[in-house]
Amino acid sequence: MQFYDLAFLSLIAGCGVLSYQQYRKSDGESAPEEKSLTQNTVTPRAKAEAAQFTRLFLAVYCLVMASDWLQGPYVYSLYKDQFNLEERIVGLLFVTGFISGAISGYYVGQFADKHGRKTACLIFCITYSLGCFSTLVPSLPVLFCGRVLGGLSTSIMYSCFEGWMVTEYHKRHLDEAGMSLSGLFGIMTTMNSVVAIVAGVFSEWLVRMTNTKRAPFMASAGLLSIAFWLILAYWTENYGDSHTEDATSSKSSSATVPAKNALKTIISDKRILTLGLASCFFEGSMYLFVFFWTPALKAARGEASPLPLGMIFACFMASVMLGSLLFNLLITKYALLTPLTLLTIIFALSSSALVVTITLKSEILTFWCFCLFEMCVGMYFPSMGTLKGRFVEDGVRARVYGILRIPLNIFVVVALSLMKEGEVYRNQVFLTCGGLLVVTSGIFHWIVQE
Repeated sequence: MQFYDLAFLSLIAGCGVLSYQQYRKSDGESAPEEKSLTQNTVTPRAKAEAAQFTRLFLAVYCLVMASDWLQGPYVYSLYKDQFNLEERIVGLLFVTGFISGAISGYYVGQFADKHGRKTACLIFCITYSLGCFSTLVPSLPVLFCGRVLGGLSTSIMYSCFEGWMVTEYHKRHLDEAGMSLSGLFGIMTTMNSVVAIVAGVFSEWLVRMTNTKRAPFMASAGLLSIAFWLILAYWTENYGDSHTEDATSSKSSSATVPAKNALKTIISDKRILTLGLASCFFEGSMYLFVFFWTPALKAARGEASPLPLGMIFACFMASVMLGSLLFNLLITKYALLTPLTLLTIIFALSSSALVVTITLKSEILTFWCFCLFEMCVGMYFPSMGTLKGRFVEDGVRARVYGILRIPLNIFVVVALSLMKEGEVYRNQVFLTCGGLLVVTSGIFHWIVQE
């Protein structure tokens, strides 16, 4: 059996052990917050409403993330291999998506808070589907339009869906029904990892069966149509402060007040500002890692046989799942750490993982360092989601989430614009990201308080 097959089985076995630890019935091992919740009287109706909300949201969330994962592994290959585009053009297409995300991030949240987060999520299903259909026409203007729609859709996906969920969680008082916000974020990350693994295998099967790399994009559009129907039929609408302001103020004032309030919230609250700094550097490092892990492993392997990229991708997704399960145990079940403390550890570990790959040229050690980084990703998203859910007010949630993604997109665009071929630039990127994550860890320790 090949090394990467054994690594995947080991990671899946680890996920199985942590899953057993999380869901097994234990006598008196519940976390303090769980004990306090069980001591309160929770009516069957409240439990049923909480369970229904969880099912409705997670069903849409999994469909949306599956639509993203289906096409993700084949975006570069579609442009480069099937459409025979030059490397420079492919890079410009990717940069276009990030620039679109940076520009739209300022307006997406404002639109969602004013006109409704549910409405924004419905628009996401439409714009992302149009981006998928753009791959049917191998024309550069159409492909660039598709990347613009993809950047816009990504801004909506990472701000409005989460914003809708957290606002509904608070509005419905689901904490009183025994549902933990940190636990819900942990479940989201775990399910996202499972969906990623399944979507990766399914997309590879689709390409093999249809002999075209467009197939995953069409399947993605199909999933988005199902998500659109579920959102339209079952989700309720929620708004931000700008929705109520618009009813009592003139159109001219309502167009400017919301953005100012969101910017004021970010600048005046050091905790939110620090969260934005952390998301910029960590998620930016994550996006750059996507571009550089393949050449880094190829360089570590040397002139040997080709890498099994599909299996390595599955290992990374299993590592993300391992991290999310570890988060559930450390935060939700046993309450051994707080999300703030865990984030500080995550930044330090991920920095070490990136820097070590520069000094070690071993393929096996490089691979496991990358798995450690992906495990940190699995712990990062539920930790960050929990803290943003606590610190950001519901009235400006989507606007703040959207604005916080602007520095992230700028960071990635600058790094990709300066990209050069070769190991030297890749090492510089890893070293820079590692240093920024160390600084972020220190800032988190001193500034953010739960």
